[in-house]
Amino acid sequence: MRAIRWVIVGNAIITVLVLLLIVVGGALVVGKGRFEAPGPLQEDKIVNIPPRSGIMDIADLLTREGVMDAHRLVFIGGVLALNARSELKAGEYLFPKGASVKDVVETIVEGKVVQHQLTVPEGLTSEQIVARLLESDILSGNVKDVPREGSLLPDSYHFNRGFTREQMIQRMRQAQDRLVREVWERRNPDVPLKTPDQLVILASIIEKETGKPEERTRIAAVFANRLKQKMKLQSDPTIVYGLVFGKGALGHPLTKGEIAQPTPYNTYVIDGLPPGPIANPGRGAIEAAANPARTKELFFVADGSGGARVRRDLRSAPQERCAPARAGGRAEGRGVDSRCASACARTRGAGARATGQTAARTARHGRPARRNSAGSCDRCAPPVRSASIPSSKIFCG
Repeated sequence: MRAIRWVIVGNAIITVLVLLLIVVGGALVVGKGRFEAPGPLQEDKIVNIPPRSGIMDIADLLTREGVMDAHRLVFIGGVLALNARSELKAGEYLFPKGASVKDVVETIVEGKVVQHQLTVPEGLTSEQIVARLLESDILSGNVKDVPREGSLLPDSYHFNRGFTREQMIQRMRQAQDRLVREVWERRNPDVPLKTPDQLVILASIIEKETGKPEERTRIAAVFANRLKQKMKLQSDPTIVYGLVFGKGALGHPLTKGEIAQPTPYNTYVIDGLPPGPIANPGRGAIEAAANPARTKELFFVADGSGGARVRRDLRSAPQERCAPARAGGRAEGRGVDSRCASACARTRGAGARATGQTAARTARHGRPARRNSAGSCDRCAPPVRSASIPSSKIFCG
């Protein structure tokens, strides 16, 4: 009897175990199906999981946001099955349309947070860059101090929500330092620059003189040649910076008084480079400053036609040089010497000859003649200038 009783008990235990296995197995099959089944999202959705959120908090948040419609135990069970409870990361996540619970868990465990982009254009001052950082509602924190001019690299930067503004400034500063070191190491040994700081100063002037990449090395050559010959750089953007500093824009065309106004940055007044950068130059301008084109050109003027036209000297195409002003082009940046005045005089008749004579007389007193709004070259005419980046340049040797 006792043996029969043990047989009966043993069979009962085995039956219970089999039933348990069937139930657990069925639950696992059902759970796995729910875990991998497409979710309820009808479109992509961004959800921000706060720091220090627990597994239950995350499950409840995802359910409230409509990312999951399965019971939260499916989420919790999946996390535990993957042994990933300690791997759940806070952050801003993009869950795609129809994402399964498995997809959701893997996204959070792998930390695939949303990447935002901040694009900083070349030629902004540090004050203008800080203003852009403050406008971002993705970045956090304040900015302690406006960074030193020229110390930030304009570029596109990717970051996740919660990245601080100070961290972004540090990242831009490190990128600029690294780039300047690399470019300085492979600079042309003939450039008249003594330090990496001078490289950035010259690059900032080049950056403000043109927005056209193909013109940068030619403009760099003009400035390098003038530095070698101890000529003043005579760059309009340096005048503007000396008047408004980090604000960047003057708000009106330069006046004759502003051109003559002494400031530490006014390269119509000072010799050589200004004491610091006038903006934050990009990679292209820094590369151009370190490796300018091999030319003998000393002048360039704005060309309002929209395309760059380059000549070795003014005498090669006098009508071409007067044409931009007649078409609405504006003199900007460089002055043009008395040869331009003579060229204009030969092509524009008696009125231009009178203007050319005035410019030539002025040039004999050591001041380069300049093209006026009528298209002739006249140092005494009211200056027609702009602090904006010109569309193109004519280069003169």
